Amino acid sequence: MLRTRKIRWLSGTMVLLAILTLLLPQALLPQAAAAQAQTSGIDAVLVADVSNSMNTSDRDKISNEAMKMFIDMLPVQGDKVGIVAYTDQVEREKAMLTIQSDADKSSLKDFIDQLGRGPYTDVSVGVTEAVNILNHGADPSHSPMIVLLADGNNDFNKTKGRTQAQSDADLAKAVKEAQDQGIPVYTIGLNADGKLNKDALADLAQQTGGKSFITDTPDDLPQILSEIFADHAKLNVVKLPSVTGNGSYQEVTVNVPNDSVLEANISIMSSKPVEVQLMDPSGQAVDLNSDAAKLSTSKSYSLVKLLKPQEGDWKLRVKGAPKDSIDINLLFNYDLQLVVDPIKTKSYTKGDKVDLAAKLENGGQPLQDNDLYTDMKATLVVKDVDTGKSEEQPLENTGSGFAGTFEVPDNHNYELIIRAEEDSFYRESAPITINASGAAGSGTQPTTSGGEQDKPFPWLPVILGVIALIVIGVGAWFLMGWLKRKNRGFVGQMIVEIRDENTGDKSYPQYKKLVSFRGRFHLHQLLQLDPELKETEKYVFTPSNGDRIIIRNTAGGTLEKSGRAVDASSGVELKNGDRLSIPLQQADKTILIEYLV
Repeated sequence: MLRTRKIRWLSGTMVLLAILTLLLPQALLPQAAAAQAQTSGIDAVLVADVSNSMNTSDRDKISNEAMKMFIDMLPVQGDKVGIVAYTDQVEREKAMLTIQSDADKSSLKDFIDQLGRGPYTDVSVGVTEAVNILNHGADPSHSPMIVLLADGNNDFNKTKGRTQAQSDADLAKAVKEAQDQGIPVYTIGLNADGKLNKDALADLAQQTGGKSFITDTPDDLPQILSEIFADHAKLNVVKLPSVTGNGSYQEVTVNVPNDSVLEANISIMSSKPVEVQLMDPSGQAVDLNSDAAKLSTSKSYSLVKLLKPQEGDWKLRVKGAPKDSIDINLLFNYDLQLVVDPIKTKSYTKGDKVDLAAKLENGGQPLQDNDLYTDMKATLVVKDVDTGKSEEQPLENTGSGFAGTFEVPDNHNYELIIRAEEDSFYRESAPITINASGAAGSGTQPTTSGGEQDKPFPWLPVILGVIALIVIGVGAWFLMGWLKRKNRGFVGQMIVEIRDENTGDKSYPQYKKLVSFRGRFHLHQLLQLDPELKETEKYVFTPSNGDRIIIRNTAGGTLEKSGRAVDASSGVELKNGDRLSIPLQQADKTILIEYLV
């Protein structure tokens, strides 16, 4: 009876979802898309050279400080971060972690502090693994990036026969894949010993659309990290007045220019610890561990993050040691897009005029705060696709957007981009193509088409029929599959070890036979229901064909299979001899599993 009810409920749910899909007003679809776009963020892999050569080129462990500061600068929730520590092989790896709390950031930073050193170096190993991680664990709606911290030099193990030519070939393959996937690589060259291979790092960044930086001191980190964030998120770094410590609090004004600011990152760098206080525009003291602001500190920096700050002048009060130089940078984060109004879809010819209008949108809706436009300037960037030449022309600021006219100068193909900018950020529109070559074609933009294409498609009867067929087919398939899987058994055994990430110690191997389980079981059952490891309940095992097993993370996320991060939300198949590494965030432990048949 219970089984019958469950089948009816599932079938009914699928039918109801299909009906809701059909009846959902079409006007709501753009809003749903806008809400989805609003969640877009960053998927970053931090790659660190941990070879013994870094004892001289990075003797102050600037790479560790840079990675931790990068993590602190990320928003409180939503972004994903992975970490690769390499020599001539991957030494340690942290699978992509979705940041959902301060505890997640602390877990990542603790992992960084535990990184050790090892012999030999091969840059291609670190970059290749980072690209693989993003290919397997990145969110399609996020913007991927790699930050590489290294001296750019290779040192191969001669006993393995590895050559520079082989390393170059592997690196070129990874770079090509990064180019194809739109993954920029930002490089931070560590040069404490003066032996930096800056040309190799600069070339890597240039080929992938990233930027290259050089440092030999932690003092440069706020500027470097701010510029990396700014470049990737189309922001401008605001430099605040430097302070020379005198043992007393000194005040710096932080102006939040408008209420469209989501976050403000205030990075403070000094050679000695500083004390920080904050006052909001009304003059009230702000708790730096609250929903309004967060303070993160390390041995070489402090970072204050304002969350959805009120417009106006905030007062940052900093107390540093006498004569200590204190540098302060400010970086805003906005949820804004620059959208161009639809243009007529047609073939153009020399002398034709194209009227252009663009405006800022917030969450898919026109920006309500027109004050943000006050100090903004907009430029039309015109690229002649046939000749490769580019020109710029100013656009008018209308007070609620930007407007101008493009006159087609010749019978060529053109790509138009509008760029709007103010002191703290800039935005670029999606490109618009103008076909004036005389060949068949049209002026287009990615978001809107005109003419015959604007006529409504009779989608309702078509989709209704397709959905009905799908529901019937899926219902029958689900019913048969569910009944078959419900009582399916397992074979083989699992060898389980638990590694403490704070000490590196492993538990004794435990041999767990699987024949007593039917249909499905979760990892917490396999671990004998240890309360400390309760979060393992989200990892569920189900049987597969050929004496194989599927593991899924029901909460979404990644795990490591044979040393590589893989997406476990849709299931990872295990065959005889496969090994898993499952990092736990709450317990700071890692579950190591080997499956044997």
